Amino acid sequence: MIVGIPKEVKKDEHRVGMRPVGAEVLVRDGHTVLVQAGAGHGAGFEDEQFVAAGATIVTDAAQVWGKADLVVKVKEPQPQEVKLIRDGQAVFTYFHFAADKDLTIGCLERKCVSCAYETLTDDRGYLPLLTPMSEVAGKLSVQEGAKYLEKPFGGKGVLLGGVPGVEPGHVLIIGGGVVGTCAAQMAAGLGAQVVILDVNLDRLRRLDEFMPANVITMYSDPEAIRVRLAWADLIIGAVLVPGAKAPRLIRREDLKFIHPGSVIVDVAIDQGGCVETARVTTHSDPVYTVDGVVHYCVGNMPGAVARSSTLALTNATLPWAVKLARYGPHRLAQMDHHFANAINTDRGRLTNQAVAEAHDLEFAGAVA
Repeated sequence: MIVGIPKEVKKDEHRVGMRPVGAEVLVRDGHTVLVQAGAGHGAGFEDEQFVAAGATIVTDAAQVWGKADLVVKVKEPQPQEVKLIRDGQAVFTYFHFAADKDLTIGCLERKCVSCAYETLTDDRGYLPLLTPMSEVAGKLSVQEGAKYLEKPFGGKGVLLGGVPGVEPGHVLIIGGGVVGTCAAQMAAGLGAQVVILDVNLDRLRRLDEFMPANVITMYSDPEAIRVRLAWADLIIGAVLVPGAKAPRLIRREDLKFIHPGSVIVDVAIDQGGCVETARVTTHSDPVYTVDGVVHYCVGNMPGAVARSSTLALTNATLPWAVKLARYGPHRLAQMDHHFANAINTDRGRLTNQAVAEAHDLEFAGAVA
């Protein structure tokens, strides 16, 4: 099989879909690996390293998309990339279709096999290819939130950790999954007072078992959210409904409960956002203010730490890329129902029910 690794074209995206060692493993398995020139540069991997691993460097994206049977990348295909997708081509990446109807329709029209990192499952019910980037985003949400709480960036001027004689900052985390857990650990480590809201009581009990004393858990409902919005300096939206659009848990009218200069980091923005006033921003223009509240809604947060993120992501994706190249998407889906869950569109058929419901499109049935 010919495996293609294009350079990411989404704004401020510096990750790459495969490291040189991944190319080495695939070449040893008998495959051809095409890497677009400069694809790994932003993550610290040079073309020479890919060549040494056995890959072939090509000059532009059209060559990658035009020749590859399987394209492995990081972010959802951008409009200029969708035009390059070929009928029957397998694309292995993050898609987040529920947040983008145009992308969904584009992939259906191009009749590719969309293999989405974010809906591949495992025996524990987890999302193993989403987890590493959720871990990065959770930690980054506190790092970025702390920065934008600084007065020069429009924040209220609160130091999350406080100092002796001064109360530490207050961090509200909505969602106790991977993002929320990592955010809580990061904020707690800085010395902030942290509240995690979630609707899963079993999850709250587990969090209580290992979180430090400056983290408390509470059941999430509209009243609890409103009360804690008034308390929080930093609010982190960490809600995930696998494959589906994120629920809107903070409405526009709720901003009146939040003190001016407080910061919202909506990590769920990739899935449409859990804050009504959230809109996608970029690393080069990351924040805006609504009703005095600073909003940070970068759609590819882990791209800010491209080296760490590429290492973490490809540790998880490479074993699947190897199997996908060896067997192809349909045979692999027959062999492993967890991979079948990753196929969101299949040669013009929409095979993810949550995406179909999000856009009122016909659900053709899951891949068998």
